[in-house]
Amino acid sequence: MARYLAQIIVVGAQVVARAFARALRQEFAASQAAAETRGRAGQQSAAASSISGLSLQEAQQILNVGKLSAEEIQQNYEHLFKVNDKSVGGSFYLQSKVVRAKERLEEELHIKAMEQERKEQTKRSET
Repeated sequence: MARYLAQIIVVGAQVVARAFARALRQEFAASQAAAETRGRAGQQSAAASSISGLSLQEAQQILNVGKLSAEEIQQNYEHLFKVNDKSVGGSFYLQSKVVRAKERLEEELHIKAMEQERKEQTKRSET
């Protein structure tokens, strides 16, 4: 009886170990595919986030921008900068955050433009 119980435990452990190994391989493959998809633009965006101290999402929330549009960014920046001016009772800290958010979003626009240009050059060279 103890022998059968030991065999059941061993077989069960082997099944669990195989399933775990398969899940790890699948997760690794998925993360590799995601990294390739993000590619160079993702790395540049992450670098810009670390330099500016703001993530892209945080910068979008500060300036209340949904889609990255240079006109909308500039318009919201000007409004928030004026509203937070110290001479009208605003906060220098908030004004500084608005400036940093604008810089971060402009950097993201630049990264996207460079990536688009690179894709167009690739298409031209293939043709």
